Amino acid sequence: MIELTKAEEEVMQYLWELKKAFVKDIIELYPEPKPAYNTVSTIVRILEKKGFVDHESFGKSHRYYPSIPKEVYKKQSVSKLAKGYFEGSFKSMVSFFLKEKKLSTSDLDEILRELNSEENELD
Repeated sequence: MIELTKAEEEVMQYLWELKKAFVKDIIELYPEPKPAYNTVSTIVRILEKKGFVDHESFGKSHRYYPSIPKEVYKKQSVSKLAKGYFEGSFKSMVSFFLKEKKLSTSDLDEILRELNSEENELD
């Protein structure tokens, strides 16, 4: 999957939240100072060329929507992070977050309970 710039990811986050939106709707979600209309419009068109966004036409206006689900992009991004910084080891990645105090052992216990619960539901 193609990598996105920080600005492109930001627009995608807003589009995933809105589901369908005109450029003006995306701009409304930005904090102050808001970016220029042409800036966001250009980013959306780049995302469309990259295959992340599609649109519906309403005369001269376009309403955009994500063509890639957030979950698909999230999985790809996390895998890339693990490969790039943790030799592909998710165990090393979790260990890093524990050592950096970004994840507590109680958080880890809760995650394990959730995973075990999901496993039991599949049985």
